[in-house]
Amino acid sequence: MDIAALRSAHPDHWRRAAAIRALTLDAVAAANSGHSGMPMGMADVATVLVSRHMKFDATAPDWPDRDRFILSAGHGSMLLYALLYLTGSPEITLDEIRNFRQWGAKTAGHPENFLAQGIETTTGPLGQGLANSVGFAIAEEALRARFGRKIVDHHTWVMAGDGCLMEGVSQEALTLAGHLKLSKLVVFFDDNGITIDGPVSMADRTDQVARFAASGWHVQAVDGHDPEAIDAAIRAAKDSPLPSLIACKTHIALGSAAQDTAKGHGALTDPQVVADAKAAYGWEHGPFEIPADVKTWWEEVGRRGAAEREAWAARLETLGKGKRAEFDRRIAGAAPRQLTSAIRKLKKAAVEDPAKMATRKASEAVLAAVNPVTPETFGGSADLTGSNNTRAGDLGVFTAEDRAGRYLHYGIREHAMAAAMNGMALHGGVRPYGGTFMVFTDYARPAIRLSALMKQPVVYVMTHDSIGLGEDGPTHQPVEHLAIHRATPNTLLFRPADLVETAEAWEIALTQEATPSVLALTRQGVPAVRAKHSAQNLVRRGAYVLAEAEGKRQAILIATGSEVHVAMAAKAELEAEGIGTRVVSMPCMELFADQDAAYRRRVLPGGAVRVGVEAGVRAGWDRWLLGERGREAKADFVGMESFGASAPAEVLFDKFGITAATVAARVRALL
Repeated sequence: MDIAALRSAHPDHWRRAAAIRALTLDAVAAANSGHSGMPMGMADVATVLVSRHMKFDATAPDWPDRDRFILSAGHGSMLLYALLYLTGSPEITLDEIRNFRQWGAKTAGHPENFLAQGIETTTGPLGQGLANSVGFAIAEEALRARFGRKIVDHHTWVMAGDGCLMEGVSQEALTLAGHLKLSKLVVFFDDNGITIDGPVSMADRTDQVARFAASGWHVQAVDGHDPEAIDAAIRAAKDSPLPSLIACKTHIALGSAAQDTAKGHGALTDPQVVADAKAAYGWEHGPFEIPADVKTWWEEVGRRGAAEREAWAARLETLGKGKRAEFDRRIAGAAPRQLTSAIRKLKKAAVEDPAKMATRKASEAVLAAVNPVTPETFGGSADLTGSNNTRAGDLGVFTAEDRAGRYLHYGIREHAMAAAMNGMALHGGVRPYGGTFMVFTDYARPAIRLSALMKQPVVYVMTHDSIGLGEDGPTHQPVEHLAIHRATPNTLLFRPADLVETAEAWEIALTQEATPSVLALTRQGVPAVRAKHSAQNLVRRGAYVLAEAEGKRQAILIATGSEVHVAMAAKAELEAEGIGTRVVSMPCMELFADQDAAYRRRVLPGGAVRVGVEAGVRAGWDRWLLGERGREAKADFVGMESFGASAPAEVLFDKFGITAATVAARVRALL
């Protein structure tokens, strides 16, 4: 690569792009940690995109109709931080650049969406940003269909590398995007031919351009260091009715001794290597020093969108009063006032006419009640609509031909579904929920974890939640999955016992601001357990006394979901023998843990023996059985200690001992 030729061909562009490269070198060297190569290689693409095509206003980084920039190759975070600083971000200051990767800095090792505006999503696990971008593009299309092009009309731009495209989630995401013809989505492939271990050819020979083309994308390949070629490719991409891939042939760690090598992927910290690279760039400025004319030019780029934002704000004022109020509420993420009344009405009806019902069916009933009054909900399923019961009422189907639909058939793409829902939530204006079988949260796990990390209120509707799904057998029967989600910080795992608890769980999930919810729902029918209507949302307390002991309290049974009625049956057996037994329904351990100590003491007082009942493994239960005034010698658990088996549900519960008789026997043994 002839650096001198690049400098002389486009001298102004070169200096502006060199500012990104120099800041990267300085920040990584100061931190003695980071990834220099990607920002150095993609600086030309970023400069052309941001200065000539991106719609944004650095003074208003949360403007709803801004273009979204997603750095899927999150290890190259200094590219994003440099762009934010140069264009005038009020949060990414020069001090933040100096403190790259240090405690308390907004400039974390990988971009974290909650640290500063302008960081649209958390990236680092490769492929997640690319998959998020599909959700961003879906949300843009859905909102445009509702509010019109004058209010919603922006692009989602993505930078991805070989690592993003090798990860399996990329295949799920790009085929979904191609099928939906998400024309506002443009992906720049940093085609530098290098991974951490060495040349890409060591492990892969995929023709990525052909792969995207086969999936319904508009594709181009350009020299990633030629600004005019990059500009022309972006223009062509914007004109395409399809999502676009621009494969940018670049040199990793451009201009350094590590160029085009695996070493260039990582941290270039040797002072001589840094000095030589800067000399090759013609950069004669000290560490973290940006010439005034270059900084001024970049800041003008950052201000350029102000006029467009002001024009948009004027158009927003022309919306009718009701439509404007809905837009503002949806962008703010506030729940509609009618939600609570819809939930209460459903609960009251459920108590007045109790019925045996699978909680997945109960969930469908809740959605039928709340979707009409919550227009921001956007549902879907990974090819299990009829099993997850996630399509309730006439939501319409979101397709390439009809953007007004609020239901998406994701196909057999659990991982992409979860990641896309993260993108929708991050975009704002929609509340996504999606379903699959509980056991297949294994396939979606990386994105579910990021929902929690990114503080996004995505709702995961996970049905077939235990051995109760029956004949499909242990491959489909989750036993450890409840524990996995409970072990994940900032996650609410709900396991409701009947229609009333399911309604209350949905109300909580749809009013969260920064926490995802996982609803674990049964395939099999379960009897109603809430016999008295309460306007109060009892699930909000996490656990509550469902049935009090009739005599002196000697035992407390704690159960969740489909095992609450097992605990109730055990209570009846024990009470008949004069053993006073309290039943505590615990649909959400996380919410119960958040209650004050006085409330937890009232629900779980000391003295009585305790037995937990759940068709899952014991992990996570000991706090409530042994702690909180419990004693190991006076506690037991009825659940699963192995994987399941293939048989009808009632046979499985009997064979694995998750029965009222077993629970009662455990209580007697403890007494």
